Amino acid sequence: MIRTTLYTILISLFVVTGQAKGESYPIVDTGQNACFNNSGQIDCPAPEEIFDGQDAQYKGHAARYQDNGDGTVSDLVTGLMWVKERGYKISWSLAMSEAATCRVGGYSDWRAPTIKELYSLIDFNGWVQGNEHDSIPFINTRYFDFKYGDPRIGERLIDSQDWSSTKYMGTVMGGEEAAFGVNFADGRIKAYPINGRGQWHNKYIRYVRGTSKYGKNSFVDKGDGTVEDKATGLIWQQKDSRDPLDWEYALNYCSDLDLAGRTDWRLPSAKELQSIVDYSRSPESTDSAAIDPIFSVTDKNAYFWTSTTHLDGPKPSRAVYIAFGRAMGYFAPPRSQAAKRFLDVHGAGAQRSDPKAGNAAKYSQGQGPQGDDIRILNAIRCVAGGGVEYYEPISTPIPDWTGVEHPGEEVAPLPEHKSGYGPPPGEPHHRGGHGPMDTHRMHGQEPMLHHSPPPEAIEACRNLVENKACTVDGPRGALSGLCRDTGELLVCVPVHGRPGVPPHRQ
Repeated sequence: MIRTTLYTILISLFVVTGQAKGESYPIVDTGQNACFNNSGQIDCPAPEEIFDGQDAQYKGHAARYQDNGDGTVSDLVTGLMWVKERGYKISWSLAMSEAATCRVGGYSDWRAPTIKELYSLIDFNGWVQGNEHDSIPFINTRYFDFKYGDPRIGERLIDSQDWSSTKYMGTVMGGEEAAFGVNFADGRIKAYPINGRGQWHNKYIRYVRGTSKYGKNSFVDKGDGTVEDKATGLIWQQKDSRDPLDWEYALNYCSDLDLAGRTDWRLPSAKELQSIVDYSRSPESTDSAAIDPIFSVTDKNAYFWTSTTHLDGPKPSRAVYIAFGRAMGYFAPPRSQAAKRFLDVHGAGAQRSDPKAGNAAKYSQGQGPQGDDIRILNAIRCVAGGGVEYYEPISTPIPDWTGVEHPGEEVAPLPEHKSGYGPPPGEPHHRGGHGPMDTHRMHGQEPMLHHSPPPEAIEACRNLVENKACTVDGPRGALSGLCRDTGELLVCVPVHGRPGVPPHRQ
């Protein structure tokens, strides 16, 4: 009892310190401390150099947690308390109702987290690799238990999504009711259908307790082209950039912005930008972007760049964006005969990522299992303030890519510990990672191909669906096969070749 009381006092002191400026919604830093150009890691640029102004160069409220020793973890920045255990996968409706029966730590006021509460835990230092041993989740596994998907039962490595209580104010996949969730295996927010049947529709749930103010904005129009959020302390550009730009030019746009007598504007981090999503709005329900009308929006279906690099695939060539409008994709139901349709697959308020540069026309059918819409040129809304400081991080080299080499290759099970990244021998192995990026924690999306498959193999499955028969005309004649989902696109794989991947899921 004395120990519990002491913990409570210490936690209260830390939380008061973390919120000394009266912020009811302090934004937890992403944790990213390496700098990148369009395709690789670089030394962090000097002021006014190209690629200056990215996430790692700004220091905000660093994540701080307290393991209470009773199955709970306290967030010393947000004031929220979380269940430490990973639990098991259940339907959305059960995840919502079973909160009332949770008694972890002796508390009875647990609830399902909102999407903003849940996203406060994300840590953008990770990179999903070709196997569990080399992959690191987008959550700090020093404090939170975590599990990847289990390939032995037909799951993908990235099948490790968490439900939130936030329902999407629209529909996905052509009319499905959905709720938002965070995938701490691949670092994304998506709206997932909630009425599906079967194990593939189940997700994890991590209950929370504490303040109900976290995630609620308090906007004030300053009358000078800016909007202040009293809850976070952030100052926002009231209008957006109007013209979409690639990532390098987005960084430069904010660095060069002179507005309302300020020149300290920056491209917002993933967590900063997600903080102004209004999940009660959507193009479908309110005929608007998912943002408070105090802001001006040029295009209600725009995606907005962040300064955060998304380690997703062989190279750090992608950056995070927030879809304030419909998160579109080219999608047809698995095992159906239907042609792919361009529709809202992940919901307004989703967080995904785009290549930082390139030609979007090369992605005519999108990318990923749901054919995520690739734009490359995205909108910008700059930010300032929030107690964030410009600094030069100690940049740690990122690990080598160890992703899947061939289409349809199965993800390897967890091997015995080897030297390198991950916990040292003798320490418990928290499945999937250990520590922040400066102790080599990384994460990403699903396994991608290290080498591109032959163009004929891709073309053979164009406009087909998974497991559909296909034929590839090669130099030695025609080869019969089946269309297999490699995680990025459908590829014709010979019937006697490697086994295909599991049915495609979100």
